[in-house]
Amino acid sequence: MSNALLVIDVQNDFCPKGALAVKEGDTIIHQINAAMDHFNIVVLTQDWHPTNHKSFASSYENKKPFDTVEMFYGNQVLWPDHCIQGSVGAKFHPNLNHEKADVIIRKGSNPAVDSYSAFFENDKVTPTGLHGYLKDRNVKDLTMVGLATDFCVAFSAIDAAKLGYSVTVRLDMARAIDNGGSLNSAMDNMSKAGVKLKNG
Repeated sequence: MSNALLVIDVQNDFCPKGALAVKEGDTIIHQINAAMDHFNIVVLTQDWHPTNHKSFASSYENKKPFDTVEMFYGNQVLWPDHCIQGSVGAKFHPNLNHEKADVIIRKGSNPAVDSYSAFFENDKVTPTGLHGYLKDRNVKDLTMVGLATDFCVAFSAIDAAKLGYSVTVRLDMARAIDNGGSLNSAMDNMSKAGVKLKNG
């Protein structure tokens, strides 16, 4: 049985000076690099949006970042344009040791559907392929780190728990956007799903 470290979206646009910067998002990278040596498998996820993605506020008239719209799959937060395919902002942070990845999962490529989770797009149906990969590698235990705690990390952790994995989120190696109480809500939802929350 294998264990895996799932490193969520440690990309330039989510780090300080990025288009959707998470406060102190770059301060966790050294610790994440060190942690990679303690797992059988390292998975990196990468937000990978086309231009004019429907989760971008710029795709709508009279909408601004952090407004919401109703999509066919439910409520969607609108974001600044970020992690556009091939852009500098979409690249992994230069300090992240991305060469240690066994696999890189790109998500959010469908212009009509956002994708927070590493396992499913926001329609909750379309898989990213990660679950199949982990099953093939006989992974049962997942530890998640990265950006942002209250969105992509939380959605990934909850989906993983529903899929039957033993899931731990290392809060000391994650940082949150924390918009309008989103962090407290995410922590509560993760706990209810059976996700273990650890600070070290």
